[in-house]
Amino acid sequence: MNEKRLLIVDDEPEFGEMVARVATDLGYEAQVTTNGRAFQSAYLEAPPTLIVLDMVMPEMDGNELVVWLTEQGYQSGLIIITGYSPQYARDAQLLAEFKGLSSVITLAKPIRIAKLREAITQAEAEESPQHR
Repeated sequence: MNEKRLLIVDDEPEFGEMVARVATDLGYEAQVTTNGRAFQSAYLEAPPTLIVLDMVMPEMDGNELVVWLTEQGYQSGLIIITGYSPQYARDAQLLAEFKGLSSVITLAKPIRIAKLREAITQAEAEESPQHR
């Protein structure tokens, strides 16, 4: 199994697949989920080293998943993405940091591939042993 595992949750499958392609090019094993329950199952099956989380989804939103992640003891990188108000992502970032996650990056859709690549690389650098 790859040491770099990215788990994506976004209710827009095309966007999730685009993130997966970028991550695969950066050496990640990437898995795309399209709802909170599938994300939770995938997380429990193979804990990721990085998560890309969409904020606005039906049934279970990003804030609920941030709280769930902290309850699971997740401590790796988190990239929060929203196509709505950037303030929504910043609020989730504050929640995540308050709950103990230290490596949180926020991005707004639409997102350029170069910016996504940069965020994944930054999250990876923040998680490397010399940065802990």
